[in-house]
Amino acid sequence: MMFFTPLKTALILGACLLGILLCIPNVMTPPASWLPWRTVHLGLDLRGGSYLLMQVDMQAVIKERLDGLLDSVRQALRPGRIYYQTLQAEPQQNRILLRLREPAQQGAAIAALRPLISTEGPTAAPDMAIAGQPDGSITLTLSEVALNARAQSAVLQSIEIVRRRIDETGVVDPQITRQGEDRIVVQLPGISDPNRIKELLGRTAHMTFHLVDETATPAPGNVAPPGDEFLPMQDNPNELIAIRKRVDVDGGDLTDAQAGTNQQTGEWVVNFTFNSVGARRFADITRTNVNHKFAIVLDGKVISAPVIREPILGGRGEISGNFTASSATDLAVLLRAGALPAPLTVVEERSVGPELGADSIRAGAISLAVGFVLVIAFMATFYGLFGWFANLCLVVNLFLMLGIMSLLQATLTLPGMAGILLTLGMAVDANILINERIREEQRNGRPPLAALEHGFQRAYSTIFDSNATAFLAHVMLFIFGSGPVKGFAVTITVGIATSLFTAWMLTRLLVSRWYAATRPRLLPV
Repeated sequence: MMFFTPLKTALILGACLLGILLCIPNVMTPPASWLPWRTVHLGLDLRGGSYLLMQVDMQAVIKERLDGLLDSVRQALRPGRIYYQTLQAEPQQNRILLRLREPAQQGAAIAALRPLISTEGPTAAPDMAIAGQPDGSITLTLSEVALNARAQSAVLQSIEIVRRRIDETGVVDPQITRQGEDRIVVQLPGISDPNRIKELLGRTAHMTFHLVDETATPAPGNVAPPGDEFLPMQDNPNELIAIRKRVDVDGGDLTDAQAGTNQQTGEWVVNFTFNSVGARRFADITRTNVNHKFAIVLDGKVISAPVIREPILGGRGEISGNFTASSATDLAVLLRAGALPAPLTVVEERSVGPELGADSIRAGAISLAVGFVLVIAFMATFYGLFGWFANLCLVVNLFLMLGIMSLLQATLTLPGMAGILLTLGMAVDANILINERIREEQRNGRPPLAALEHGFQRAYSTIFDSNATAFLAHVMLFIFGSGPVKGFAVTITVGIATSLFTAWMLTRLLVSRWYAATRPRLLPV
């Protein structure tokens, strides 16, 4: 128990030295760019930054579902030659209203529409109800199960896309969490002006490719022909373009998008690449529509409508449209991250100034220093030399904690600083148990070496059990918590692991070396 081989001693001291070295990046700049310089990041409450509360537009989710269902209804009725007078979506009632030309065809129409019903959720409930009305009309009403499932999916997908977009901007350690049924909290440490981030997050970025109807005459007073719609140009909202409603190629098939410059004109453009499905579709469209215009539509606005000069067979293309370097980069970020399933609106915005963060750091540092001094004084007063061994291990424990957090690039928040202070108090618990057990063994008449052996051995099970239960509790906090709670849990779990190491390995090593050098007749504990 008290014997350490040279290899074991070297491993223990090497681990302590490594922990100290890992702390160095937090206090100095990297001497070379190739070094893995990992540091602890400061959270929003310490560093300052921006807080955004965003809401998913659920009405847009319902509208998109109804619009998709309209097209499915048309295709389902076409084979049976079932004609209708009215086919319209009623988002307020979450339904589609279908009025037939021949009311006698109501039964045939319901039979043709029934395959459109699918199941949603774990209960496998139908996603809509189809009902015939006495006047011969038919309603397709979305069920609550379907709406809830689609809303849940929209929020989860929005969180993932928001995370991708923010990661593309280089913001260090953003906190993105869900709040309630349809809201998302975004915390951006170190970002004092979040306008660019808000613009990126506020755009749906749904890009589609449509053929242009060159026979139509778009004007503010004109009505678009069936199957067409008039959309404004992004650079000039007063200029309208008549495009086919049918989506020829969807932006969801993009695999990459990068900002660049056109080699001939020098203008900023966005170069994109399709996957195999999109590339094949893009090649077919461009092959069969040479010398016709092909519009690129983003969020209901036409970016550009170039003429197809030749088939584009490689699955690569270029978007031009009077871009600047910043706007081309932002569009590339949006396309790489993917389209949001529904628009996001900023419900609340707060900025945390660096002064508040500096005050928090100062208060946390003072509390850490005072708590550290009190713990050291307590151990030195009650346990003498063995108390100073514990104090030395406490210092090493602090370095190991910061070293591991730096290696993990963890985020230090104000609750995390409280966790460090709590860990300092918990770290000496193991040393108190060991020292009290050694005292007890010495009172029972055991010689010094036997008292040390039995003291460490009998304290081990108590130390391990108490720390294991605390470790599991804080792991659960990390899994189910969010934001500051996670920061607190990370600090405590790392602190428990380092405390076990320093109390059981390092303290025992120091006591063993001291005993081998002095061979005392009575232990000063």
